[in-house]
Amino acid sequence: MVKVLIIDDSPLIRRLLSEILSQANDIEVVGCAEDPYQAREMIKLLNPDVLTLDVEMPKMDGISFLRNLMRLRPMPVVMISTLTQQGSPITLEALELGAVDFIAKPTVNVKEQMSQYAFVVQQKVRVAAGARVRSFKKSTAATEVLPTNAQFLLNKVIAIGASTGGTEAIKEVLIKMPTNCPPIVITQHIPPVFSTSFAQRMDRTCAINVKEAEHGDKLIAGCAYIAPGGLHLSIKKRGASLYCELEDSEPVNRHKPAVDVLFNSLLECGPKNLIAALLTGMGSDGAKGLLSIKQAGGYTLAQDEFSSVVWGMPKAAVDLGAANEIVALDKVTQRLLHQAIKV
Repeated sequence: MVKVLIIDDSPLIRRLLSEILSQANDIEVVGCAEDPYQAREMIKLLNPDVLTLDVEMPKMDGISFLRNLMRLRPMPVVMISTLTQQGSPITLEALELGAVDFIAKPTVNVKEQMSQYAFVVQQKVRVAAGARVRSFKKSTAATEVLPTNAQFLLNKVIAIGASTGGTEAIKEVLIKMPTNCPPIVITQHIPPVFSTSFAQRMDRTCAINVKEAEHGDKLIAGCAYIAPGGLHLSIKKRGASLYCELEDSEPVNRHKPAVDVLFNSLLECGPKNLIAALLTGMGSDGAKGLLSIKQAGGYTLAQDEFSSVVWGMPKAAVDLGAANEIVALDKVTQRLLHQAIKV
């Protein structure tokens, strides 16, 4: 049984989450706390496996509590977030501090929608229970993943896919990229209102330019393009150049954007020039696409189990034989760039 402690100042939300989680045969709600001070004592007493944590609470906000928790007693946390543009930066900060994932505050009343919401909540709690959680460690730009005067082949493209735990994994990869690196295209499973804030956060953090991909963007060196939430990102070749295309079609592998859509689109762009990585995440999206890139002659890697928050997508790729290498997160940037360097 996964033991869950719910932390929220709203009696309605506490009751609703308790009902949703108690419906699952493998989840037990061991308690509810209305503020972080009460939660602190209940954690000591009840020893839960997972916390659900509200962002905005009286006495102490969820971010302050999470920061203290991950410093003193790291454990899996799922944030209960308001899915708005205004709320996205603070939720991304929670992921940076070590929260495994986040879910929307329940707002739906239609029975069919509530059933789907309950499934998502239960699944995120299960994944969090098996996630690898570490104390918060501030990222710093690495000075030399390769020689400072390294030059890169102009025709190379780096593609990255990720899901749960991916926002921080992607940051660890991008923050080490030099300004003359090959163009980078990224699909991270993320809701629409969060992808813009995520791209802006990466752009402020990294030496390279990072932006949310727009339809018709031309891929250029030293720039990373992140798929917008709710749209598939594909890469198309026109003449000698590559361009971003966005498509509002059906989800693939239950996701939109989907990593497989991005990876498979790149096969038409000269697969031997492709360098692809599948990072931490739940499920198997991207594994088949990574295999296709490898079989076509591209270079592929999967993040290793120890450094992954959730070793789902990378494991699926490894099980398929889709990865040329299995790499720890702190070595991913170096291995990607090594494939593009001029010898």
